Amino acid sequence: MKVLVAVASKHGATFGIAQAIGDVLCEQGIEVDVASIDQVSRIEDYDAVVVGSSVYAGHWLKVAKKFVEANARTLAARPTWLFSSGPIGDPPKPEEGPVDAASMVELTTARDHHLFGGKLDKSRLNFGERALVTALRAPEGDYRDWDEIRTWASGIADALEGAQILSKRVS
Repeated sequence: MKVLVAVASKHGATFGIAQAIGDVLCEQGIEVDVASIDQVSRIEDYDAVVVGSSVYAGHWLKVAKKFVEANARTLAARPTWLFSSGPIGDPPKPEEGPVDAASMVELTTARDHHLFGGKLDKSRLNFGERALVTALRAPEGDYRDWDEIRTWASGIADALEGAQILSKRVS
């Protein structure tokens, strides 16, 4: 079983989530490649795919949406999971997921879409981004819940293990 975890991350926080997901899958004996979406050339070589994106202004990054749209048929033909990263604060705001998540799930027939908290480090932002988060009074900090991320990834590993056992029985 070989899994691709492909991620679009603007400042690295969402890539950290992807790495944690990959680590959990590896611990379960699954072969995993974690890569930035812009570095993925083929997904046909993978048995399952996890795709994630940072969320800005309620939307996935354009590169992530284009990746899903370009590979929708291939993603729909294998087990696929999606995740988004973005809400910050305590409680996290915004509470709702990205507006384009439903269409990404539909295109890929993803088994699940999960929304994780994000991270805001104002020192990594450009001038326009800093102005926006200042105007919105967005709280700086790391709101990623590592236990939640590991639990979700374990669920993926369990589902893949079940699918592998089922496919062995059928063959």
